[in-house]
Amino acid sequence: MEANFAVELGPDDEVLDLPWADPENRWHYYDLKHQPELLLSVAEAHEFPELESFLLAANSPSGTLESAKCDAWFTTEMNVEDVVFGESGKFGSYVDLVFSDDGDRYSFESHERLARKLVELLKLVPEIPCAAEFLIRRCYYRRQDEPLCGFYITFYLFGYGDDEAQARKRWAIGLKVVENIILQLSMRH
Repeated sequence: MEANFAVELGPDDEVLDLPWADPENRWHYYDLKHQPELLLSVAEAHEFPELESFLLAANSPSGTLESAKCDAWFTTEMNVEDVVFGESGKFGSYVDLVFSDDGDRYSFESHERLARKLVELLKLVPEIPCAAEFLIRRCYYRRQDEPLCGFYITFYLFGYGDDEAQARKRWAIGLKVVENIILQLSMRH
């Protein structure tokens, strides 16, 4: 599995406001760590049971992380980085992850340490046509109308295949691998 991390803290890079809501309030943040029953409200979890399993693990009561946003999709639009896999399609997802602990939420070092460890462990996984990327970004945690600046990690995962079914199967395998690593790291923390 290809794996890497990057830091995106520039003025034009994506940021997250937590809690968040879209302008029409059709979609918004669900605190799945403290209210796991709200997973029933996450449409992507219903559509993709593999993502539901990942979200349950990422929001584990004993874990150090929680999710903020997610999505999954299939596409045949390939980037230069995708050519190495030699496939015609990819099934992708992203999950925005935040630390549960306030001290870690505002610590760049905690985010960098987690991203490095995830990449290090994923590089030990046998070769599967998947690519994982962890992007450290800025997050504004809203507390009583005063945002506090911290960080979060966007975790992207792509599984590659000749068709959607094959790409999704490979994505599901990769997602389960990352899920297990996150659970292991959470227990050690």
